[in-house]
Amino acid sequence: MSLPVISLVGRPNVGKSTLFNRLSKSRQALVSDFEGLTRDRQYATIDLDDGVPCSIIDTGGLTNENNMIDSGIHGQVLSALDESDVVYFIVSARDGVTALDHELARQLRRLKLTLILVCNKAEGSTPASLAEFYELGLGEPVPISAEHGKGIEELVDLTLPLLPAPTDDIEPEIEGIAVAVLGRPNVGKSTLINRILGEDRVLALDLPGTTRDTIFIPFERNDQLYTLIDTAGIRRKRSVDHKIEKFSILKAIEAIENCHVVILILDASEGVTEQDATLLGMVADKGRALLIVNNKWDGLDEYQKSEVKRKLDIKLSFVNYASVHYISALHGSGVGKLFGPINKAYENAGAKFGTPMLNEILAKANEGHQPPPVAGRRLKLKYIHQSGFFPPTFTVHGNHLHSIPNAYGRYLQNFFTSALGLTNTPIKFEFKSGENPFKDKKNKLSERQIQKRRRMMKFTKKKK
Repeated sequence: MSLPVISLVGRPNVGKSTLFNRLSKSRQALVSDFEGLTRDRQYATIDLDDGVPCSIIDTGGLTNENNMIDSGIHGQVLSALDESDVVYFIVSARDGVTALDHELARQLRRLKLTLILVCNKAEGSTPASLAEFYELGLGEPVPISAEHGKGIEELVDLTLPLLPAPTDDIEPEIEGIAVAVLGRPNVGKSTLINRILGEDRVLALDLPGTTRDTIFIPFERNDQLYTLIDTAGIRRKRSVDHKIEKFSILKAIEAIENCHVVILILDASEGVTEQDATLLGMVADKGRALLIVNNKWDGLDEYQKSEVKRKLDIKLSFVNYASVHYISALHGSGVGKLFGPINKAYENAGAKFGTPMLNEILAKANEGHQPPPVAGRRLKLKYIHQSGFFPPTFTVHGNHLHSIPNAYGRYLQNFFTSALGLTNTPIKFEFKSGENPFKDKKNKLSERQIQKRRRMMKFTKKKK
């Protein structure tokens, strides 16, 4: 489903991120009195009203500064405006109308967008005190307080008639094991898919950005059904200029959510770039099974190969569950060996484990390394059970687990991954603490305890 999009724009420190968090009911965007905290675009899907879903985009503060960071933010904002159906231009009632507000309003009017002038930080303001904002030529200002949640309902009521209806996209039918092929532009995604299929099913050129849409290709191999998902190469946001590529990126992110296994392709001659690490982080956040494939391996000499492997060990430590493979998609070497790990990754990610076996492993983990005390309290892990899969998810019950250290959580992940023999899939832990049955219950003193308490109080007063 394609949702209507609302963008939040304005100069720094007017409360864009606070409004974003208020609308998304989250703390996804960082909020501070420090200017320029937001630089990249932040996306969230929300219900603006009952049954009215839409996407909102938080953007960095616009300035007139001519430096690299501010130029990048300006590009990010223009990208957000390209995607938007409605734009909230946010100003601050505390600061009044500034010269920068006038300049930004002039630029926005020229773009002929559907604009709503949102006057934030308007606690205690009167219509007379907001009259100066009519100078911006953007109509009547809508007073709100994003921090305190005031005026939000009025803003939503004004927005709803301006939004287009969501459009239904035809969901592709996924058969068997869904495998998303992901990577930066021109690393050989389409070439690998054509090699697997034995035909030129998708366009493969030595030109970045050839694939624009996400393509679903069902096929069968050794009586096992698969659906290959060829995605557009995900570039750095500031490198995305064409509107069609922005939607390709969203489609590629959806492919990660819809697949069982991700093949992330790296260019072996370039190693792990910053954008590769970002893609790996996205896959890890979604909890998808993962294979890392180094393409164009045949073009390296022995020294280059050893250097690539050494650097991979360092840079891929945060996805140490993923297996690493070396292939040449163009010549076919190593491609056939990918299906064993793909099948194993799918099997492991969807595996179900019995509660008795899990509790035996938990007992061994406790013996090997007991949970550390936190704030003077010893954490107690009582029992565990599986609560989900894709990825395997385990719920641990005990006492004081709301404050379990991250280091001990990683220890449990590594211990269970090894004990269960899992490969190519992350595992997830959820910790739940039991309720204290004596919480909020006053201890009723006996008559003897009351008398003792009175004597103690008298003794204390005499000493003073």
